[in-house]
Amino acid sequence: MGLPHTSTLRTGLLVLATLALASCSKPEPPNISFAPYAKDYRSKVDLAQVDYKYPIAPAELAKVTPDYLATLDEEQIDQIYARLTAGPIPDGAFKGRILLPRGSSGKYRLSEIVGGFAGTALHLKGLVMEEAGEFLWHGKVFFRNEGVLRNRIEDLSLLKKLGLVEGEPKKMSYGGKETWLLFPAKLYCGQSLFDSRRESIIIDYFFTDEIAGYQEKPDFLAGRRGLKVRDEIRMIRPGFYLGRAYLDRGFALNFTLYDKTTDEKARENFVKTGTVQEDCWPGTQKRTVVAAAKP
Repeated sequence: MGLPHTSTLRTGLLVLATLALASCSKPEPPNISFAPYAKDYRSKVDLAQVDYKYPIAPAELAKVTPDYLATLDEEQIDQIYARLTAGPIPDGAFKGRILLPRGSSGKYRLSEIVGGFAGTALHLKGLVMEEAGEFLWHGKVFFRNEGVLRNRIEDLSLLKKLGLVEGEPKKMSYGGKETWLLFPAKLYCGQSLFDSRRESIIIDYFFTDEIAGYQEKPDFLAGRRGLKVRDEIRMIRPGFYLGRAYLDRGFALNFTLYDKTTDEKARENFVKTGTVQEDCWPGTQKRTVVAAAKP
């Protein structure tokens, strides 16, 4: 067999290069519309109207990624959250990512809120919270049948430096790996602090000290004697949730939770039907399921 012709080689290389570029290209962003708004709080639109006038097709929700959400401002993230339902209460491990909104001073809102806490929490006042959050937190593990959640922490050095860890907290075995599953919380359906038209999945740390496996330091930090954390989440699609975190009922940040296995398994059916198991009250305003917009 002879060597391929030069033009054939050139064509082959061009095809390979094209495929390589395609594999590195960014995923197609979702086609999501938003109600008009301005910075003035009085311009805030009614969430029921957003839900009714700007429904999001399941095929577009299937394109949403944490990177896409990170490009949005807080009003846009709020409008997406308002158009979601809770979906099923998750079970198992989810990878987490923090999405930090800026406060009125231009600084990240989380730093402003934490700086105002009294007592032991003041240890955090000088900390760059946006960096600390990404460093400490890697996601959450849901124990659905127990109604409990724990947070995946892989490095305690920062908390130790701040004097917020006593001794060496016990690790727990999960997924064949020993890791710190700290800051336990109660898991249930409840009223959203942002959108009371339908329930969200609540992750409540207030009585963290009553949960089996509680370790005073550092677990107290999230509870009633610390930052009084309360999270709530709604489902973007199976395996992917958008969350809101509150400190003493003050909104602090957004976050995402993602489980690749669930997403890949359930995505096709979700795009086709737009329906999922609803463990929480979906409200009286029925969510509109629309077909994807044609390009």
